[in-house]
Amino acid sequence: MNDSQIAFTVLYLAYVAITLFFHQTIILYPFRLLTTFLHEISHALACWITCGRVTAIRVFENEGGVTQYIGGCRIAIIPAGYVGSAIWGSIFVMFSGGQKTATGAAALLVLMLLVSLCYAPNRTMVIINLFYAVLTSIFIYLEWMVFSPILNYVVLFYGEFVGVHAIFDTYQDTIRRTVQRSDAYACYEQCPCCLPKCVGIQWAILNIFLQFLGVWIALVQMSDGCDDKGWWECMAGDRDFAWTFNSEEIWRWKDDAMHSVEDLYHN
Repeated sequence: MNDSQIAFTVLYLAYVAITLFFHQTIILYPFRLLTTFLHEISHALACWITCGRVTAIRVFENEGGVTQYIGGCRIAIIPAGYVGSAIWGSIFVMFSGGQKTATGAAALLVLMLLVSLCYAPNRTMVIINLFYAVLTSIFIYLEWMVFSPILNYVVLFYGEFVGVHAIFDTYQDTIRRTVQRSDAYACYEQCPCCLPKCVGIQWAILNIFLQFLGVWIALVQMSDGCDDKGWWECMAGDRDFAWTFNSEEIWRWKDDAMHSVEDLYHN
């Protein structure tokens, strides 16, 4: 491992320790609300993707939230909250490895925070969204104009906390107990063959896998072989994905295929 990978690993483990130690304290309360927002915006994204219409997105002081919508595919929208939180956590972790990727992840978060304010937000959500939109924008400015790296560390903490909190949240709300108003129970109502706790276990396993995937991809991005490569070039390695078109080869293949059919017919 090079120095960047060692620093990333140590910092990630330190973030995990901080999250575990202060998880239920007031210190990390704002980050728990951010995770709730990502949970709700994931419901909204699933609704939009399945051609539904979102009427309201709200985050409450008790760390709960609600996304009101019309239409869409419920079987896709219901699990999108917990699954989406895990995906966002993984994306932030894997993109924290580079300056441009960390900036892209931060800018995407700011965009989601601002766009969601157009959907009947409550007071708590307005405060938390504006706070994180301004804070993240400040770190983007500092990264490019004042000091680097700093945004990488911020995006990494976002990803680590969201991912770890999603695992805790999944365990508390879907595995440890069965709540009839939970997303897992709603999935059970849609698919009675899978009990709510079974749904929760599947989500927890997916959350853990995605968090490790994010860490692995970030470490790959910081490897010595990726210094002068873009994100996709680094992940693709030395494989050449370029497509070439040769009309002569296409027509030769067609003629050979026709001759093969004719020979088969005559035989």
